[in-house]
Amino acid sequence: MEKVAIIGVGQSAFVRGYPGSIRELAFEGFKEAVENAKVSVGDIDASIICSAPEYDKQRSPSGVLAEYLGLIPQPTCYLESLCSSTSMGLRMAYSLVKSGLHDVVAVLGFQKMSEISSAESQERMGRGADIQWESPFGTMMPAYYAMFAKAHMEKYGTTLDDMALVRVKAATYGPIYEKALFRKPVTLEMFTDPNHFMAGPVASPLRAGDCCANADGSSCLIVASEEKAKALSKKPVWIRGLGAASASVNMAGRDLFTGLAVARQASEQAYKMAGVTPKDIDVAEVHDCFTISEIMAYEDLGFAKPGEGRDLVKSKETYKEGNIPVNVDGGLLSKGHPIGATGGSQIRTIVLQLRGDAGEMQGKDPEIGLVHNIGGVGLYGNVTILGR
Repeated sequence: MEKVAIIGVGQSAFVRGYPGSIRELAFEGFKEAVENAKVSVGDIDASIICSAPEYDKQRSPSGVLAEYLGLIPQPTCYLESLCSSTSMGLRMAYSLVKSGLHDVVAVLGFQKMSEISSAESQERMGRGADIQWESPFGTMMPAYYAMFAKAHMEKYGTTLDDMALVRVKAATYGPIYEKALFRKPVTLEMFTDPNHFMAGPVASPLRAGDCCANADGSSCLIVASEEKAKALSKKPVWIRGLGAASASVNMAGRDLFTGLAVARQASEQAYKMAGVTPKDIDVAEVHDCFTISEIMAYEDLGFAKPGEGRDLVKSKETYKEGNIPVNVDGGLLSKGHPIGATGGSQIRTIVLQLRGDAGEMQGKDPEIGLVHNIGGVGLYGNVTILGR
């Protein structure tokens, strides 16, 4: 059967308060991807538009954006799975190309979160939970992940400093990534200074420095059949494994002491499809919406045993020079988190790594990369494995 490749990737800068429209924001990521793929708009025969609709003032944005980007009358559709929307969009694009229905598909993720106020944004995040049984009681994203953090601390003895070191690592790479929202170094001492912003309480035990920030941004992936990829691209990156899973929306249906089941299930599927193991992964992007999330991801993906994820950061094994570099673009903690665009940004980083085009972020000749993208509080999980 024909293989499927990513031949172009693009991303806007992730910013607070983008001054233009969602059309203009989407164009920034799309333009870079088309130029990166060295294709024309006419080469793209379908598009998938991804975002979390609660933040968009525009209803049914797929038609609006497809028109603006010159992608009509080709078919377009809208897809959302909260923060993992673009990774799920890649899964759909893979299926469309693999089936033979389309040869070249654009997957575009975007979010202009500044269209609504911070209070409105938090309220909508809360509605990502069950609106009948949970969100009416005031639960929000930091509170949910704070429960996971408390459980991890209780079971494994994880400390506040262990989590802070994840942010320190993220801030090592944020300054060298020109598209990141936060580009200043962070030290462990900032977390121990009660007067510093990083140490400010959000949802115990999580502090401001443990949390990623909302942002505006777009990302785009150009996906092609094997025949088209070989004809159009000198450096295609092949989609080797795809895994996806879902979980109970209510936390009452979860075991907080065992990480995120969707990440474990999705990674198992992706590893099997790709014919690899965690030891074969050369570089990874994980969904570090909170510092505890990255530690749990190490364990859920099999990079570390349960309870030992923190040791990878302490030993700098997940730094660029380590055995398994993770989030060497700064992750969500440094880049910011424009929900619909996040997965595409993660995938873009791994594609650049595998091509050897990552500049200052470039790892040591990686051949296989992994992307771990979570929607909501472990409601949706996507794991993508890419290879040269």
